Amino acid sequence: MTLPTVEHETAVNPLYSIIWLHGLGADGNDFAPIVPELVDPAWPPLRFVFPHAPVRPVTINNGMSMRAWYDIYGFDMNARQDDAGIRSSIAATEALIAREHERGVPSERIVLAGFSQGGAIALSAGLRHPEKLAGIVALSAYLPMHGALAAERSAANAATPIFWGHGTADPVVALQRGVDSHDLLQSLGYTLEWHTYPMAHAVCAEEIGDLRRWLTRHLA
Repeated sequence: MTLPTVEHETAVNPLYSIIWLHGLGADGNDFAPIVPELVDPAWPPLRFVFPHAPVRPVTINNGMSMRAWYDIYGFDMNARQDDAGIRSSIAATEALIAREHERGVPSERIVLAGFSQGGAIALSAGLRHPEKLAGIVALSAYLPMHGALAAERSAANAATPIFWGHGTADPVVALQRGVDSHDLLQSLGYTLEWHTYPMAHAVCAEEIGDLRRWLTRHLA
């Protein structure tokens, strides 16, 4: 079953799709308002797909149930990870990609994007996806299950461009965690455009401008 989504098309017959995954405790509505701010009128017709993560208990939030792509036991790089939850969300993302195929948008015209936990899934799903993607966007995120990536990554996305933005004062996903993930990906040969901004766990206007310029280059 495909996850429920909020969708926005910039024009009829979209040629590209951007699947954008929200952060912990938010939902698909969270980033929908970014569309008019981000989109360049010169871009080809686009479909934005903002899925709602399933509701599940989250250990780090005292077991409260909320929309989450996976459970979080701790924010430390070495904390136990919810591998089953992460893999379930990778599969859910694959189902969303497959639905875009059915609607006429092939993988090489799909961008996977996400903020925080959503960015973690965008990276995890994108780097494992068996067909080439247009790009991957990770905002205030990190790479989960990092030890498994070298064995599980897909050659199809070895050269896929990655945009990464992170706040220097992020109290949720510490900058060092983003740096460590960035360094690991770089050591595996990935091409990353890395930006830091003087902000907390958020998105800022400068970051949106940088992302717009990056997308302009990759929505050819």
